[in-house]
Amino acid sequence: MAGGQMSDEQVREAVRERYAAAATNLLTESRQDRTPPEGLPHAAAQDGCCGGGGCCGGSGAEAVDPISSGLYDAGEVPSATALAASLGCGNPTVLAELRPGQDVLDLGSGGGLDVLLSARRVAPGGTAYGLDMTTEMLELARLNQAEAGIENATFLHGAIEAVPLPDASVDVVISNCVINLSTDKDAVLREAFRVLRPGGRFAVSDIVLLRDIPEQLRGVVALWTGCISGALLDREYVDKLTSAGFDDAEVEVSRGYGRDDLSGMAEVTDVAGLPDGMSLPELVEALDGAFASAFVRAGKP
Repeated sequence: MAGGQMSDEQVREAVRERYAAAATNLLTESRQDRTPPEGLPHAAAQDGCCGGGGCCGGSGAEAVDPISSGLYDAGEVPSATALAASLGCGNPTVLAELRPGQDVLDLGSGGGLDVLLSARRVAPGGTAYGLDMTTEMLELARLNQAEAGIENATFLHGAIEAVPLPDASVDVVISNCVINLSTDKDAVLREAFRVLRPGGRFAVSDIVLLRDIPEQLRGVVALWTGCISGALLDREYVDKLTSAGFDDAEVEVSRGYGRDDLSGMAEVTDVAGLPDGMSLPELVEALDGAFASAFVRAGKP
């Protein structure tokens, strides 16, 4: 499939496989270090799952450092495994400015770190929901929740394009480097608007493109699952939020990436998946200055 276009289903399956592998590895490592908390479902105590590697970058800690490192204060993290499973590009819980009594939804909640941090901030009286399509990630998130002893968090299985919550059910929608992975971003933003209460807020960390990338890179699996090929242009993100009904939409770049960062990520990219004849230095050149981590904000009237 080098340089070719993938179908929506192929993209979804590639994303699911990557994050299922990540969850499987982390669960396996976690179970070597601890006994599952009392009351944890038997399946969670037995089935291993995971493969390291972040949303942005390849496998292994070195690959995710340029984008996923240094985003959280170690003193606030409720679970070491939840931090290890954080494959994001920002800290939306800070961006969201959550308050006690609010209900919050995390789109693509992964290992649950942002949900657990949000649950602490909205207590007492509020609930933090995490939605993920990957059963292995949900298993990991519930394990992390049990370890942290947080009760006002609920993890749901489903797609971010079809949120299993009623209309006007949450005050804040957050997400961390996940919306770029969706093949139907208009549906994601419509759903976010639907589940928000009037006056609710959309507060997301995501990868955005600052300029167009070569079309042949759109079909590179590693760049799709690595959060680059599926990312929206910053101005396109604002336009889509406005079309979904949001107001005051804005994109603020929070972290840019230099050639050293790109070279580190390129070293773990599947060269076999690159367009015919493209070398790693050429990949770095094509992506230099093309993408960044960003805070994306909007409000529901």
